[in-house]
Amino acid sequence: MEEASGRVTPEPGRALISFRGIHKYFGENGENQVLIGIDLDVYPGETMVILGRSGSGKTVLTSMLVGLNIPDKGGITVEGVEITEFVTDTDWRSLRLKTGYLFQGSALYDSMTVGENVAFPMVQHTDWSEAEIRRRVAEKLGQVGLSGVEPLEPSALSGGMQRRAALARSLALDPQIIVYDEPTAGLDPITGDEISSLIHRLQDALKVTSIVVTHDLRLTQLVADRLVLLHEGQWVFQGTYEEFLHSSHPEVLRFLHREPQGETTP
Repeated sequence: MEEASGRVTPEPGRALISFRGIHKYFGENGENQVLIGIDLDVYPGETMVILGRSGSGKTVLTSMLVGLNIPDKGGITVEGVEITEFVTDTDWRSLRLKTGYLFQGSALYDSMTVGENVAFPMVQHTDWSEAEIRRRVAEKLGQVGLSGVEPLEPSALSGGMQRRAALARSLALDPQIIVYDEPTAGLDPITGDEISSLIHRLQDALKVTSIVVTHDLRLTQLVADRLVLLHEGQWVFQGTYEEFLHSSHPEVLRFLHREPQGETTP
């Protein structure tokens, strides 16, 4: 369902993505517990923001959706398919093709032009003609406000423009799901707001399901339908941004007031 504001109201029992009992450990003996029993549902067409301090496990959790990390315990389903049972690249192929992933720092290929960067997933995964690929590259760059930059090198773009170009690449195959890993990191506040507004506009236009990893409260305010706050590998809050602002949970208060861990709000 969708509220009058345009925000998505999740419908119980119809989650597109479900994390259940997710544990992840690192270190030779598993002494570094990064995720501890995470349960989380993401519904079709909503934007879920995963908040947390550095090292809270945000990126580790979302990277499991494309097989970059594998849980040590627990299960993940996408459209009812248990992806933690995937073994080979062939198993992962279908999910990866319908999942766009915007990496932190853009991760554009310096040896390619902007147009070639956006075209790369199309060249790798489709049999589209060169003309069709050129048309789609122009379309994707237009969607992020970068029409006509195909011949430029990534180094010729500002940080914000590089982030837009990387987003165009993540849209290349018309994904059903988009994961944004710290999309405003390293950007000035004005450019960060522009990227946040772009994410919100794309969500409205494309009706994709989005997961946004961030510690940026301004971004969260602009794009979140719901959010979850991770702390020391566990979620301590789930709800809307408005509910987050009025939560009395001590970790929510620390996060809102930017307090170091171990300090308390008076």
